[in-house]
Amino acid sequence: MATYRQTRTLAKDEAAYIAGVIDGEGTISLSRRHRNDNRQLVISIASTERELLEYIRQSVGAGRITRKRVVSPKHTPSVTYVIGNRQALSLPKQVAPYLRTYKAKRAELVLRDYLRLTPRNGKYSPAQQRNRETFIDKFFRLRPVATKSKPENDKTAQSQAVV
Repeated sequence: MATYRQTRTLAKDEAAYIAGVIDGEGTISLSRRHRNDNRQLVISIASTERELLEYIRQSVGAGRITRKRVVSPKHTPSVTYVIGNRQALSLPKQVAPYLRTYKAKRAELVLRDYLRLTPRNGKYSPAQQRNRETFIDKFFRLRPVATKSKPENDKTAQSQAVV
């Protein structure tokens, strides 16, 4: 098996801090580099503060920071930290205990099934392909929970209460 640059071992406070940034500003996703490619694990964090992302990259010891394209002069220039594929697997191992959003469940699913369902050569038997597609479907069904508006802010609830 090929060796990948592993992330550094994080102190508990670093892991908790990075988990908070991922929960608030980041994503744990399965992305394609090209249209027909298989999906790969990607963890990314977008920010307007490059120093924050430099701290994360230095703490983690892997990943890259890229500038996002600014389409409007009204928008603040921003940057994105990205760590991908198998290299990204060691990050959720360390931050998963501190994640609090739906991303905790995504991290758990990835840690449990990603390596087993992703052969190094990217070639899948029909059964492996079905299992991988099931995994991807489960992964993307883990989404933020929509919150209901409070009755005092809901005009329908107010009009019904008056009747």
